[in-house]
Amino acid sequence: MHTQSSFWFSAWKRLRKNRGAVFGLFTIGVAIVVCIAAYYIAPDHSPNANRMILEIGGQKPGFKMNFLLLPKEKSVQQTGFFQRLINGAEDAFNYIPVSSWQIKGDSIIVQKYIDEGIYERQAYNTSSLENVSGNYIVTKTFWCGTDKFGRDILSRLIVGTRVSLAVGLIAVSISLSIGILLGLMAGYFRGRTDNIIMWFINVIWSIPTLLLVFAITIVLGKGFWQVFIAVGLTLWVNVARIIRTQVMSIRELQYVEAAKALGFTDSRIIFRHILPNVLGPVMVIAASNFASAIVIEAGLSFLGVGVQPPQPSWGLMIKENYNFIITHNPLLAIAPGVCIMILVLAFNLLGNGLRDAFDVRERV
Repeated sequence: MHTQSSFWFSAWKRLRKNRGAVFGLFTIGVAIVVCIAAYYIAPDHSPNANRMILEIGGQKPGFKMNFLLLPKEKSVQQTGFFQRLINGAEDAFNYIPVSSWQIKGDSIIVQKYIDEGIYERQAYNTSSLENVSGNYIVTKTFWCGTDKFGRDILSRLIVGTRVSLAVGLIAVSISLSIGILLGLMAGYFRGRTDNIIMWFINVIWSIPTLLLVFAITIVLGKGFWQVFIAVGLTLWVNVARIIRTQVMSIRELQYVEAAKALGFTDSRIIFRHILPNVLGPVMVIAASNFASAIVIEAGLSFLGVGVQPPQPSWGLMIKENYNFIITHNPLLAIAPGVCIMILVLAFNLLGNGLRDAFDVRERV
């Protein structure tokens, strides 16, 4: 136990000295905070950041507009803290873009923004706006612009962090569960068990990952959870191969032989004595699989078989806005691509740092 503790402590010290791994940890930490508090951080706190204002669609970063807050005809229930934290809060107002306004008596006269240089004069009774508490007009800045539906890109990027981290977490959990179990069985029992498992691994290995994900997605259907399961079921092969190799070398060590001589069961030897000694490589491959899962999910969403609208996904945002790349507003498609790149880079740097930290040849 003391040896194990000192090993993990020294590995942590080496990891802290790796600047790339520290950057990766910091970036992942920020992403987790953003993921949890997304609906409190995002300017658009509506469910899925799906506030559509068609008149301001396709605007450039930094676009600023005044809005008349018009209460909705139906009453909107107040949202509690945890409900908003998880699902967001429905807007109680319709946002009417206006270029100018004037209050005359009990009426407010506005120039409604239709398009660049096109306005429409409208009048509203201030008594119908009484729920706005006197604040009829608000000014909003869209720091990353708006998509073709007039939704705030920054808000959808923030809420989309949840999809990327969730697909990574669930896919890695599934891949580790399957890969570790099959790898332990193949490496420990060897013989016919090893041959059968390796045959299965080689069959899955021979199928292109994206094609396999397509097949699983078609069987399970399109949707949020289906894509997570599909990605997880394609990433376990690397885990199983690495665990098998590690177990085949560990099972010949003296403490395993001693455990067998003491009459311990195979399951106790595998899970109590062998598994803790292969967790280092597992953490490295988990970081790599996390990055792979994010890229695969983005690719599936871009192709239309992943996360479905209106739920925000970085890959789906690229699909919806890639036409703007060759027009006046390429950032609409570039921004989610940069987010994918940064998060994948963070996990890859963390994986490299973990690999160096757990490499016994690097011990000082």
